[in-house]
Amino acid sequence: MSEGRRSDTFAALVARQPDNELFRFSLAQAFVAEHRYLDAVDHYKFCIQKKSDWMMPRILLGKLYLELGRGPEARLQLQEALRLAVDQQHEEPERELRALLNELK
Repeated sequence: MSEGRRSDTFAALVARQPDNELFRFSLAQAFVAEHRYLDAVDHYKFCIQKKSDWMMPRILLGKLYLELGRGPEARLQLQEALRLAVDQQHEEPERELRALLNELK
């Protein structure tokens, strides 16, 4: 399956079930894989709003903001993801997030 078709597939699923955060997450990832970064932002935001304790969309949105040169927005997402990583005892993401935030200083 080509990458373009991957986003088309998930876009169709989102169109049928717009409140499904897993479809939105998959669509965002497909957009990132296609270098359609701005298209991915709102879908990651949707996931965060739907499940505020879901760490992964925050990490990916933070990294996406870094890629887009939006440092202050990246810092906010990465800090919140770090808080979740600590609260949920995810050691590897915690290390990665601390390193990313250190680089932003």
